[in-house]
Amino acid sequence: QVQLVESGGGLVQPGGSLRLSCAASGSSFAIYRMGWYRQVTGKERELVATITTGGVTNIADSVKGRFTISRDNAKKAVYLQMNGMKPEDTAVYYCNVLAYNGQQYWGQGTQVTVSS
Repeated sequence: QVQLVESGGGLVQPGGSLRLSCAASGSSFAIYRMGWYRQVTGKERELVATITTGGVTNIADSVKGRFTISRDNAKKAVYLQMNGMKPEDTAVYYCNVLAYNGQQYWGQGTQVTVSS
């Protein structure tokens, strides 16, 4: 059983910053990639950013230059530093883990709201 525990969501004003954290625990498994997706009610879940064990990143154009993804392989943790936030960044953010065996895991989601 794999568990993903997310933290760091909340309310922030436009232009502000938040840092999301996600830590994986549970059965022994080898992680290939960790990352973040987000979803607005009524819309499809979309990629925000991912990072592989080797440090290769994939970042959505909408957040490039504002969001930074990083990870700690030893802790099985991934972080998303969000700067220069905009109202359109408002969404539920989900941590995602892809294992080498192809299995995928999702966190419970954390609400991020950007509003004045």
